[in-house]
Amino acid sequence: MNTKKTENIIIIGGGLSGLTLAYLLSKKNYSAIVLEASSRLGGRIQTVKGNLETPMELGATWFSDMHPNLLSLIKELGLQKYPQFSKGKSFFQTKSFEPPQEFFVSESESPSYRLVGGTQQLIDTLAQHIPKENIKLNTRVAAIKELESELLIETSQGEKLKASKVILCLPPQLTSSQINFLPALPESIATILPTVQTWMLGSIKFVLEYKNPFWREKGYSGMLYSHAGIVTEMYDHTNFQENKFGFTGFLNGSASSYSQEVRKEFALRQLAELFGKEILNPISYTDKIWTDEFISSGNQLVQRPHQNNGHILLQESYMNNKLFFSGTETATQFGGYMEGAVISAINVAEKF
Repeated sequence: MNTKKTENIIIIGGGLSGLTLAYLLSKKNYSAIVLEASSRLGGRIQTVKGNLETPMELGATWFSDMHPNLLSLIKELGLQKYPQFSKGKSFFQTKSFEPPQEFFVSESESPSYRLVGGTQQLIDTLAQHIPKENIKLNTRVAAIKELESELLIETSQGEKLKASKVILCLPPQLTSSQINFLPALPESIATILPTVQTWMLGSIKFVLEYKNPFWREKGYSGMLYSHAGIVTEMYDHTNFQENKFGFTGFLNGSASSYSQEVRKEFALRQLAELFGKEILNPISYTDKIWTDEFISSGNQLVQRPHQNNGHILLQESYMNNKLFFSGTETATQFGGYMEGAVISAINVAEKF
């Protein structure tokens, strides 16, 4: 009979990387505690249910055969993937005063996939492999202090926990702005942290739910790319069973200054010109601006996409080999993707 190893490990951040790491460590017979600042697990994975119970993605959605580590984890957890629907006419809008271009996407040999039941299934299934008492929500870490052989974690609620190892599985910029380190981290890594681009920061994801897939019946794929309206990308979001129907996509980042009701109005007006008046009466509309306190705490010092993702200093340990970084932004490959989150967790787990 295996017994749990006594090393006390704390993982800060309950997104895909943190939960994958806790799962991988449990397979090595370590028991890790996961501290999550928000009221839910998943981080930038968030599946919501429409009024007709359609699983709709406000966060990470797609993956492909280029993501073997994620695919392996999905298979190991007994989850199922299915290809993104792309059959039929698609639209590309270049200018608002020009008619949209229509194009067809060939059935790809390497399609994008979605998870049956929604990406949240990945989070929920990982969490089932972690003892409930080891997951602490609404627990924001304010400080990490080095003792002789341990680290002392202080939460914003005043709780104190000790650990022999701590792994930071949250955007590096949040680590820099929200956690006080005593002694301070080396200047080299402290300078890098606020300059690491946070994936999805500033994105606006929207979802629409409908009773019937009228666009499919008209021969449309539901796919749209636009430089002309508030909707910049959109895709069919019908579920695996093909009995729940909708769209998901992205709005122009400048739309964050509008109210949700105005964003909905502008989006439907744009889509009606392409798909017809039936699109004006969704069963539900939801969107999310990815700028909340659990992903950002102010302006980032970022000038280019994926800036400093996978930086060599994020691969090192700190505080005398007691503090580590994980998360998709730390991955040396596929930074910003779910694959990157899994890779980063695998890399840290191999150090134990």
